[in-house]
This record gives sequence, C-alpha cells and structure tokens, in this order.
Amino acid sequence: MPELPEVETTRRGLSPHLLGRTIDRVVIRERRLRWPIPEDLEQLLERQVIRDLRRRGKYLLMDTGQGSALWHLGMSGSLRLLPAHQPPDKHDHVDILLDSALCLRYHDPRRFGSLLWAGESPEDHPLLRHLGPEPLDDVFTGDSLHRAARGRAVAVKHLIMDSRVVVGVGNIYANEALFLAGIRPGRPAGKISRPRYRKLAEAIREVLREAIAAGGTTLRDFVDGNGQPGYFSQSLRVYGRAGLACGRCAGTVHLQQLGQRATYFCPRCQR
Repeated sequence: MPELPEVETTRRGLSPHLLGRTIDRVVIRERRLRWPIPEDLEQLLERQVIRDLRRRGKYLLMDTGQGSALWHLGMSGSLRLLPAHQPPDKHDHVDILLDSALCLRYHDPRRFGSLLWAGESPEDHPLLRHLGPEPLDDVFTGDSLHRAARGRAVAVKHLIMDSRVVVGVGNIYANEALFLAGIRPGRPAGKISRPRYRKLAEAIREVLREAIAAGGTTLRDFVDGNGQPGYFSQSLRVYGRAGLACGRCAGTVHLQQLGQRATYFCPRCQR
C-alpha cells in the first residue's frame, strides 16, 4: 500500500505539471472504487483551474476554485501523467484531461482507492477531520507522543500507526523508526519514557525523509507520478530481513505478528 513517502513522492512529481492548468474534461470509466465516485464530479471539475496539490496524511487534495478533489491510492492505486491521446489499459479508471495535452490517469487494479469531493472546507471532510499531526511538521514532537501514550497499554508500534496520534506512519516505516530509536515494537506505549519518545519522534522524521528522498519503497505496485518505482527498499534496516544479521550488532532480525502485522526487530538492539 502506498504510504506517506510514496504519496508525497507522487505529489512532488505531479505538482509542476498540474498547478495552474485547466481541466478540459474528466473521463470516468469505473465509479465503483472503495466508495463510489460522486455522480457530479465531472461537472465539478471540468473547466476548473488546479490551484494546488496538497497532501494530508495519505490523501492527496487537488484544490480548485470550487473545492477540492480528494484522492486515496488504496492498496495498488497510482496517478500518472501521460499523453492525453494514449489509450487506457484495463484498470485505468479515471482520466483528468488537461489543457496541456497531458492526462492525469488513475490506475487501480484492486479498486480499493477512492476519488471523492471534499468541497470548499476539505479539512472538515469525515476522512480528514480526525487526523493527527503531520510527522514532518513542528507540532509533532516526542512530547506530544509521550502525552498520547500516557496510561495506555497498547503496543508502541500500534500507537505510532494510529492516524489520530500521527498520520502516515505505516507498517514499513514504523518498523524502521522503532529500530532506529532502539525501542521494541511490542513494548507498552505507556511504559516508555519521555526522552525515548523524543528519540522516536526524530527517528520517524528521519526514516520518512530518507524514504521521500529515495522516492518511496518499491513493494508490490508502487510507482510515482512518472511511472517510476521507489528505491527505499534497498535501504531497509529491518523490514523484510527476518533471519538476517542485524546491521548494528551481531544479532539476528526477528519476525513476529503484532496485531496481524508483520513486525521486524532486533532483540539485542531494541528494548
């Protein structure tokens, strides 16, 4: 599933080609995504100028004068820029045809993504209004994590994957950040000290920035806005490395299921 770095990579790749462009036409071939595409979306978007392309958590907001289209890439979705005349493939469900003779095409074999209308106040949309802080913003700190963890017995990995606490820390990046911070993923969140949460917040930021710089993680179907895969998988420290040597000590990376999620850690380095 595309996570925050993949979505941010997509946003950065698409933005220079979208901002200031007028939407000539919207072609919807399949409305049955995770939620049905609104029946009036074509009318809402056509002839509108794209003012901004923003990210909130794992969502992309395409701002126009009338409101914002809200994209989610689901399990296997991707947004790519193509020549407007290029014929669609089987799973190409939506085309946004631009005045530049380019087409923003949404491809989603599993149809678990979404394209919705967020209106003039997208922050109030039900999918966005309860989201926590962005991990790369200054409001996200170790102190805020420590406050959110107070009195909670939930595993720390589950805490940092809770979008109400902080957005965009998916399974891959949670594993990597906890390794960098030296914290065992299953440790009860309420039993971790403030200094260790400060270290964890910095580790989350470091891992996400590295992944964005590398273009995201190549797992399954992810490609960026130009159809290029990410390369952060080549730098993963523990994720997917069960049974291999830890890069920090002489130990072995372990795998366990934590809340039905594959969880990788080094029992020597993480306490």
